Amino acid sequence: MIWKSLFFIFCFSQTSFCLNEIRWCTVSEAENKKCNAMSASFAEAKIVPSLSCVNGTSPLNCVKNVQDNKADAVSLSGILTYKAGRWYNLKPVVGEVYDQGVGTSYYAVAVVKKTSNFTINTLKGAKSCHTGYEKTSGWNVPIGYFIDSGRMSAVACDIPKGVSDFFSKSCVPGVEESKYPSLCDLCKGNSTNGTQCGQDKYQDYDGAFRCLVDEGDVAFVKHSTVLDNSDGKNSASWAKNILSSDYQLLCQDGTRADVTEWKRCNLARVPANAVVVRSDVDGSLIYKMLHEGQQKYNSLNSSFKMFDSTAYNASNLLFRDITTELRMILNQTYQSWLGEEFLQAMTGIDCDPDKLPKSFRWCSISTKEVWKCGDMAKAFKDKVLNPSIHCVSAASHEDCMKRIQQKDADAVTLDGGDIYTAGKAYGLVPAAAESYSENASSDNYYAVAVVKKYSPDSFTFHELKGRKSCHTGYMRSAGWNIPIGLLTRKGLIRPDGCNIAKAVSDFFSESCVPGAKGKPFPPTLCQLCNGNGLGNNKCENNTNEQYYGYSGAFRCLVEKGEVAFVKHSTVFDNTDGKNDQEWASKLKSSDFQLLCPNGARAEVTQYADCNWAQVPAHAVMVHPEMNINALFGLLDKAQDYYGSDSSSVFKMFNSSQYEEKDLIFKDSTEKIVPVRDKKTYEQYLGRNYIESIEGLQCSSSKAITPVNAVLLLISNILLIKFSA
Repeated sequence: MIWKSLFFIFCFSQTSFCLNEIRWCTVSEAENKKCNAMSASFAEAKIVPSLSCVNGTSPLNCVKNVQDNKADAVSLSGILTYKAGRWYNLKPVVGEVYDQGVGTSYYAVAVVKKTSNFTINTLKGAKSCHTGYEKTSGWNVPIGYFIDSGRMSAVACDIPKGVSDFFSKSCVPGVEESKYPSLCDLCKGNSTNGTQCGQDKYQDYDGAFRCLVDEGDVAFVKHSTVLDNSDGKNSASWAKNILSSDYQLLCQDGTRADVTEWKRCNLARVPANAVVVRSDVDGSLIYKMLHEGQQKYNSLNSSFKMFDSTAYNASNLLFRDITTELRMILNQTYQSWLGEEFLQAMTGIDCDPDKLPKSFRWCSISTKEVWKCGDMAKAFKDKVLNPSIHCVSAASHEDCMKRIQQKDADAVTLDGGDIYTAGKAYGLVPAAAESYSENASSDNYYAVAVVKKYSPDSFTFHELKGRKSCHTGYMRSAGWNIPIGLLTRKGLIRPDGCNIAKAVSDFFSESCVPGAKGKPFPPTLCQLCNGNGLGNNKCENNTNEQYYGYSGAFRCLVEKGEVAFVKHSTVFDNTDGKNDQEWASKLKSSDFQLLCPNGARAEVTQYADCNWAQVPAHAVMVHPEMNINALFGLLDKAQDYYGSDSSSVFKMFNSSQYEEKDLIFKDSTEKIVPVRDKKTYEQYLGRNYIESIEGLQCSSSKAITPVNAVLLLISNILLIKFSA
């Protein structure tokens, strides 16, 4: 037993935690039999550490056993490796290798007939073929991809219902037919039982492809499926005349490719099965044992075969039977092993109804917004949309950010400037975005300066000094950050050091900047404000101030001001009969113009050429632990009922019945859209916008607040657009 003593000496000298026995968790009786045979064979070959077998009832039961130190290792598929890593803190240490030309992985693809016109963006309403319910290539990867990218949504984590709403007909073998009948409409059963959605002739890779050949529009399979069943490779009657050239793959960028181009045109690389262990286990010991084992027991003549399960009347026991070798995983994190695309797909499919909150607590910042939120909650409940909406009142958007960070609220809609603050200071992330275009998922808008066309003094951009200015709010994108930043960089506003607020008060004769009240703000920044019209709430950073927000700033221009800094749609939203409030009911859009930074004036319809900057759209911001797919799924389904002004019950994007504008969502919103790959505030706002805030340093020692420094930084970037 000298070799064992030497092993223990080496073990304890090399690692802080070392096993002299590896307890392998098995998921079935047949797998346990093979495990015991492997244990005996390894012992006979004097392979160390020694191997023992632990009975588990399922893969997830084994994961729990490993976490609880009742076992040490288990072999898992990609999606189970994801769950083991994310929820149980396990790590992959050894990966299987398959002889498919792609090493330790294969690719999930979407196949269509070459004669069809489908792309990855136009599959809604198509007839879909799947290898099986919760199968990796046939369900988890494609459905997770569609949900994660926002192409598909699911309310309350009912993913099969979301799929049945997305596709017109499907064959998803193994799904619950009585609950989701459309997911079985394409299935045919088989010759022995005739039961649809059970053991079906359209199940697995070949079956899903056959479903496409017979009557489907798209099949979700692995990269080799078409090539394995065409050009004479499959002698079955249904496949003998099939040509691979008659089929194509759908690529993520909206294009199509030949079926041989699966490496560049796929939905995700699917990682091979991996052996996972606790984070405190030395993976090199597991690999050492298995590597010695495969050298001795991976041949046709060996007494025990590691990668063959036929002796146990089963398949894929311990390892997949197509495995050619086991390889050490160097970067032992589940994220690295799975890869970005597969990880994103798993994030999309990882939606457990039991883990959702009972309600989404929506943060509202004014009495009227709370009223609308309450009506929204009731409307959603009437359509049985879950989780339900619960309304939380806060003093300001920043108060909402604090509440969400502390998990006292769940969601709030913010503009670009507030999105930056929410992400930078409070760690919040975007969950959904507003779109202001009917025909595209537009995620931005234009910041503009609006003036009266027929004012006695027809001033220009270069003649703004001494004017009365109207702003949506302090530190708001279109109303403050963009215009003040550009005016500063152009040299029209000249701050003393970084004291931007004082410089703005010196530049404009009077202003209404809701939120710029009290110390250290000069009083002229609130001088034009109107409060609630009765002498209260003056200059508050919410709708209690009549001149707050886009419509409020425009009203300020109409009633008192000379220039309003708003978004490009504000004039259209409040003129030509679009706003029936007394102050706006007779206004015409043709009575207003835009100030261009080049010194010209333009009509309000020319905002694409006469604007001060392009700004990210408003977004719903949430705590990073919130399931953003569940929240988007709720809003996406809700707008099917309440997203149009034709709804007589509740209008998500209309605040007129509350005698206010832009409550919860902007009234100019056409649709709530997914954030897609913009899942952090940096990704959402974009490099240019972030650089406009953080790109330079304020050199003055006289700065009174970090905010003033931010505004000076904005100006330097904005000049790039207009200095040519």
